[in-house]
Amino acid sequence: MAITDWPASERPREKLIELGANALSDAELLAIFLRVGVAGKSAVDLARDLLVHFGSLNGVYAATEKEVSALHGMGSSKYVQMQAAFEMCRRALTEHIQEKDILSSPNQVRDYLRLKLANALHEVFLVIFLDAQNRLLASDEMFSGTLTETSVYPREVVKKALHYNAASVMFAHNHPSGVAKQSQADEAITQTLKKALALIDVRVLDHFIVAGNDTLSFAEVGLLS
Repeated sequence: MAITDWPASERPREKLIELGANALSDAELLAIFLRVGVAGKSAVDLARDLLVHFGSLNGVYAATEKEVSALHGMGSSKYVQMQAAFEMCRRALTEHIQEKDILSSPNQVRDYLRLKLANALHEVFLVIFLDAQNRLLASDEMFSGTLTETSVYPREVVKKALHYNAASVMFAHNHPSGVAKQSQADEAITQTLKKALALIDVRVLDHFIVAGNDTLSFAEVGLLS
């Protein structure tokens, strides 16, 4: 049955207008961007197929054009529409955290980091530079490595902090393994960076590990002392 034949209260667009975007499921939100389905499948059915195939919204976001287009009913046009939507979300979150104390929006910071890092195939080390009011100055992917290790150079982080005249920083890196748990190496580099930045009076506020939809905060589990 086509979506146009559904009761108005169940159609994704009408449901969003009446109840707001939060009332829609992941599949319903995706369906709005897909717009149409294929023979025998509505746009919502097609969206569900995408989520099952790639595992999550993050998985859909990380998929390549070739991977998406390989699914029946998908193609370059739908892939472009979805990528544009995800990028708008990332930019909107960036703008939002730029305007206020970043510590006042911990969930939005996590959302931003998941969009940036969750589906990278190799480890990426991100440094977030903040001013004295904890507002975002810059967010730089400074180092990248293999699936199991990343080389992080404290001197380069210090140079960047001085360049941005940062008062504090946050670190974040992903675990492609999918496990949001710190390693001894993660703890060691955090302490090394903390000591190096203390020499120029720059505080380390947190270090996040991103693994799929999960995040771990060093500050919350007492690993920054």
